[in-house]
Amino acid sequence: MSDTLQSIKVEAEKKIETAGDQEGLEEIRVSILGKKGALTQILKGMKDLSPEERPKVGQQVNEVRAFLEEKLQERKKSLKHAMLTERLKRETIDVTLPGKRQIRGHRHPNQIALEDLERVFIGMGYEVVEGPEIEYDRYNFELLNIPANHPAKDEQDTFYITKDILLRTQTSSVQARIMEKGKLPIKIISPGRVFRSDEVDATHSPSFHQVEGLVVGKNVTMADLKGTLDQFARQFFGPNTKTKLRPHHFPFTEPSAEVDVTCFKCGGKGCGVCKGSGWIEILGCGMVHPHVLEMCGIDPEVYSGFAFGIGLERVALLKYEIDDMRLLYENDVRFLSQF
Repeated sequence: MSDTLQSIKVEAEKKIETAGDQEGLEEIRVSILGKKGALTQILKGMKDLSPEERPKVGQQVNEVRAFLEEKLQERKKSLKHAMLTERLKRETIDVTLPGKRQIRGHRHPNQIALEDLERVFIGMGYEVVEGPEIEYDRYNFELLNIPANHPAKDEQDTFYITKDILLRTQTSSVQARIMEKGKLPIKIISPGRVFRSDEVDATHSPSFHQVEGLVVGKNVTMADLKGTLDQFARQFFGPNTKTKLRPHHFPFTEPSAEVDVTCFKCGGKGCGVCKGSGWIEILGCGMVHPHVLEMCGIDPEVYSGFAFGIGLERVALLKYEIDDMRLLYENDVRFLSQF
């Protein structure tokens, strides 16, 4: 029995010293000390020994077990150290190498144009107010002097959810909500997304953005509207920009006008951007219709006001000389990175 134990000890020691990894070392441990290991089998066979031999063999088995467990632990530490050394060599970082440049995003051209526009009007004392994109027909049409079966509804063909609820066609609905509250005077702009069932092309989209403006107070005149738009045009498009008002019709304003600005590309001389006219149309405006004031609970005999509506995509296209509205929404990094 002693010879067998010595043989197991010598053979196991050689295997432990030559083990190449943790998995191999574990297999050796199981083959010697496991439930079916060599030493375990000897212990099971001790029942066949005489009472005099059992203590001696038991002591020898325990000595061999302790010796091999110590060798296993030493080899385990050695293998761990070797693995760590190899990993450090493999993962060495050269701190003298230049760093990798991180690509940072930036604001969308629509957002840049909106922030520039808001900055202009906030500087003139306007408050920025937002409203719901899912709106009641009452605020989107009726309170803006567009009753049922009005022809203007055909021009703003939209997406209805129910008979009385729709995706708003204009942010003027926010103006109606503010006027209905009756807190005067009013001096606001209302930016936001609007929806119309338009075909997608270079200048149209079923979803786009507007910035509507509203001023209501005592003794507000068309001259105030013209001065406001002049100030906006100079700050947004350049200090030499001039404005021109052309008579037009909108159901919620009277009188109404379309507003042109001198071409910021050619200064009014005529070029491809302005199609040779020297002027570019940018927005619609007018004095708030007395009936609109009346429907919102404001006395038109005491108060007056003006309103204007700016297509955000339109001024962004003009400001950055973009010729196709679809480019703003295609998320092409090659296009967006220019801004």
